[in-house]
Amino acid sequence: QVQLVESGGGLVQAGGSLRLSCVVTGTDFSLNPMGWYRLVPGKERELVATVSIGKNQPYYADFAKGRFTISRDNDKNTAYLQMRNLQPHDSGVYYCNNFFRPHPWGQGTQVTVSS
Repeated sequence: QVQLVESGGGLVQAGGSLRLSCVVTGTDFSLNPMGWYRLVPGKERELVATVSIGKNQPYYADFAKGRFTISRDNDKNTAYLQMRNLQPHDSGVYYCNNFFRPHPWGQGTQVTVSS
């Protein structure tokens, strides 16, 4: 059974940073192209960034470009999302998943940015 466990969220002030982690078990992580998503109030879940199996050509949503960095460590079965210059509109629940063929979603990690 595939499990996705996100962590690293929290409460930060505007302009602050957070590093999210996503540990994946129950599947060969190295064969999973990974994405980070977020669910913000009033919107459907949206894609934030993706990293391919080969770690090349990461994709970023426009709101993430220049502020967020996605990475992965296949030895640790973990994907990361480094977020800088966070703003209140970034507040929400952040999830990770295989962006090509999603597994059952994890619980996500809450990010709250105060102004």
